[in-house]
Amino acid sequence: MIAEVNSMRITRTAHSRVQEVDWSNLGFGKVFSDHMVVIEYHNGSWQTPEIKPYGPIPFSPAISALHYGQALFEGMKAYRNDKNEAFVFRPEENAKRLNASAERLCMPSLPTELFLSSLHALLEIDKSWIPTGPGEALYIRPHMFATDEYVGVKPSDSYLFVIFTCPVGAYYTSELKVKVEKNFTRAALLPTKKAQEEGFQQLLWTDAKTHEYLEESGTMNVIFRKGKSLMTPELTDSILSGVTRNSVLQVAKDWGYDVIEKRISVKELEEGLESGEIQEAFGVGTAATIAPIREIQIGEVLYTLQPWNSWEFAPKVSSYLDDLKRGLTEDQHNWNFAI
Repeated sequence: MIAEVNSMRITRTAHSRVQEVDWSNLGFGKVFSDHMVVIEYHNGSWQTPEIKPYGPIPFSPAISALHYGQALFEGMKAYRNDKNEAFVFRPEENAKRLNASAERLCMPSLPTELFLSSLHALLEIDKSWIPTGPGEALYIRPHMFATDEYVGVKPSDSYLFVIFTCPVGAYYTSELKVKVEKNFTRAALLPTKKAQEEGFQQLLWTDAKTHEYLEESGTMNVIFRKGKSLMTPELTDSILSGVTRNSVLQVAKDWGYDVIEKRISVKELEEGLESGEIQEAFGVGTAATIAPIREIQIGEVLYTLQPWNSWEFAPKVSSYLDDLKRGLTEDQHNWNFAI
């Protein structure tokens, strides 16, 4: 069935796959919902948004995205409560960040209203794909890529913006063991593979120039607690301005914690772990949400923190944000986008 709704072309799938999902074994990023948003950009403007059944998108092997990396993506989640109310957490921030990335990559900006309206329409259609179990959500992946068929180094004149979704469980299911990386830069995949073979779930990357200062993990920003202070690396061009990061820092301020954003040296981390001053270390991100880091290796020394259930801040903020995202507690900052 095809219908024109609010200048949006909608083609519904003839057969929903939602009944075929093993909801007890979702994993992360392997099960995809029924529909997707597709919006073309050409001749200097965005065309009519389309919602169609999820599936392959045909394109030429000569498109610019494949050869020159002119592509970007965002990530967010939708949540549903037992009243069948659904929410997306702070999607306006993802729209802003997408356009900031687009500017850096010489790509066209996408109007926030178009971003939100197409997202809303997609989630209204696929609302039944939003899981409700502990740690579960509907992961949302907006992305844009260059589609000019031209093997030449220049910004593309045509693009495709796509949103697909997938029901997911928890990204991490246990407390993490991480390693501070002081040799490779973040762009390299090899050190992550090697670290995983050594039993680490993630690396804590350091700056590419000196390897003396912490930046972030491969899947999340990182925060440390020392008493009533929360400490996190200050934002730079190589550290993502994470929506979860910024939300956690705002909640910490609301709760009376001292929030410190600064350059954090590996030496400072090492000294804080040795002295016991650093009492909590955790990752924050859309996929990871709040991920406790139990063990941190620096050089040849492995430091172990107290168990998650003895921590003061991270478990509390994790529970608070989970309730907030499901519409179960007061949304004092108006962060939730209702579907």
